[in-house]
Amino acid sequence: MSTMEPVLLEVIALDAEDARQAQEGGADRIELVSDMARAGLSPSPGTVAAVRAATSLPIRTMVRADDGFAAGDVDALRRTARDLRDAGADEFVLGFLDPAGAVDVAAVTAVLEVLDGSPWTFHRAIDHAADRSAAWAALRGLPGLDCVLTSGCPGGVGDGVGVLLADVAERHGVRVLVGGGLREEHVGPLRAGGVDAFHTGGAARPGGDWSAPVDAALVRGWRAAITSAASAQ
Repeated sequence: MSTMEPVLLEVIALDAEDARQAQEGGADRIELVSDMARAGLSPSPGTVAAVRAATSLPIRTMVRADDGFAAGDVDALRRTARDLRDAGADEFVLGFLDPAGAVDVAAVTAVLEVLDGSPWTFHRAIDHAADRSAAWAALRGLPGLDCVLTSGCPGGVGDGVGVLLADVAERHGVRVLVGGGLREEHVGPLRAGGVDAFHTGGAARPGGDWSAPVDAALVRGWRAAITSAASAQ
């Protein structure tokens, strides 16, 4: 992914007010989820429609039914994906591992069949894969994939910076979207290493409290940090 592209700031939203605040603060894209106590599950179709009406930003909608990274009932996931599409979702986030910790290509492909070529992000399941290199190899060529959301390791960006920079250097053919414990102090080194996409959730809310709405001022701070780091390149 070319570093000449504009640097991306994606903000997690749970509802329409989050989306409005994210857009006001300068976000480029929304990741729409529900239930962050379970690390982000699929929102309802009604929430998708409400968020679509509240913002002009691109929205990536989660397709995930439970904690962890197992796909579970794939037929149910396919029905969920269809319902989300019918409600207006046109970009998605998903990612599943099999019991051995490899990318569950069969489950991912089964869901992609009902997304009809929509762009999508493989989420932080990659940070829990048994073999990261094999996971990257399994993702190559999957239709519509244009981002992988990763912190570099299960523990978060603070421990994963070196891995993230190696991911970018490998030029896997998709955008490395960095998130999961991301702090503003990480932005400069990551930008210097070629990272051009950032993802934040709790850090865009007062005190990191998921019960509080996204705060446009905090998003604006992230936008300023990213812009400042980008201008220094």
